[in-house]
Amino acid sequence: MKSESERIPLKIRPADRMTALPAQFFANLVRRANAEIARGHNVINLGQGNPDLPTPGHIVKSLQEAAENPLYHRYPPFDGYRFLKEAIAARYREEYGVTLDPDREVAILFGGKTGLVEISQCLLNPGDVCLVPDPGYPDYWSGVALSGARMEFMPLRRENRFLPDYSALPAEALKQARLMFINYPNNPTAVQAPASFYEETVRFAEKHGIVVASDFAYGAIGFDGRKPVSFLKTPGAKEVGVEFYTLSKTYNMAGWRVGFALGNAEVVRLINLIQDHYYVSLFGGIQAAAATALTGPQECVSGLVSVYESRRNALFEALAAIGWEATPSEGSFFAWLPVPEGYTSASFADMLLQEAKVVVAPGIGFGESGEGYVRLGLLTSEDRLREAVRRIGRLNLF
Repeated sequence: MKSESERIPLKIRPADRMTALPAQFFANLVRRANAEIARGHNVINLGQGNPDLPTPGHIVKSLQEAAENPLYHRYPPFDGYRFLKEAIAARYREEYGVTLDPDREVAILFGGKTGLVEISQCLLNPGDVCLVPDPGYPDYWSGVALSGARMEFMPLRRENRFLPDYSALPAEALKQARLMFINYPNNPTAVQAPASFYEETVRFAEKHGIVVASDFAYGAIGFDGRKPVSFLKTPGAKEVGVEFYTLSKTYNMAGWRVGFALGNAEVVRLINLIQDHYYVSLFGGIQAAAATALTGPQECVSGLVSVYESRRNALFEALAAIGWEATPSEGSFFAWLPVPEGYTSASFADMLLQEAKVVVAPGIGFGESGEGYVRLGLLTSEDRLREAVRRIGRLNLF
């Protein structure tokens, strides 16, 4: 028998799908920020999208109680408990005026991100095209890569209010398109979409036979008294697509991993089918607590939105004071800001980290059309936001 030192390690060859996955752009950002912190610097990290406030107490208590229930110590139903599907249907009816069939039009997800990756695997074959917003959430790319399909980017430009211009898309790409992603309130641009945009989207999807995936992760977070519009509220929406909703942002439950795919019954069936092969649904105690979040008092949600709006106001007041001109966020918990002349988004972000010890996310990480911008998160206190802007102001860039 050979000794450990004499053995030749087996060469592991990853499957093609693994090498096709996009690079995790922001992992490097986190590493560099952590390196500065390790050197003892007081870094203000505005580059990530991780909610900073705790889950409301009544939801935590519900989980504590449910964890003691022996019913939830067994495998749950593969597609989840019906009481949770009923809870999301009730919440959608009350909040957005949308009626959902809990049995046919609701799929429980391991967080919204999971569903956004799964839907590409459910609907796309190699050679198919997926329409993707640019800039947009990078994990849309991951699902498309795993499916073997290709992406056609839809540029989101300020002159069009960061909405896609469907008339500008190539005819050849539209012939092969089977799926498209939209996302409002938008990450990273922080704009909302009007009802008229969703009406246009339904007509566009019907004309070209494209399934719409509406990422409504920030659906609870709208500012200035303007409530975000659900895609599913649009007549005909359920015939052409689904909406993805998550409890991460609405109830500060990011680590709990509870999300939903809602709408078109056949797409919901396919998502449930693929999940049958991956999972045995969420721990029942978490499902019970999620139902408590959805059916319980909603003051925690309105209070959270008020906190983010107050932070937004503090940030943009501070930005105006140093001459950094930008359009205030309409929703989400982000701000989308133009970089000063002479910088790329990446070089500007690098400079802020080195010179001001402030982390921002370069727009190029969200797609080519994100170049020229950086994204800031409203996920720290007003005092820390003001301090970050003061540090940037001392660099005399504006």
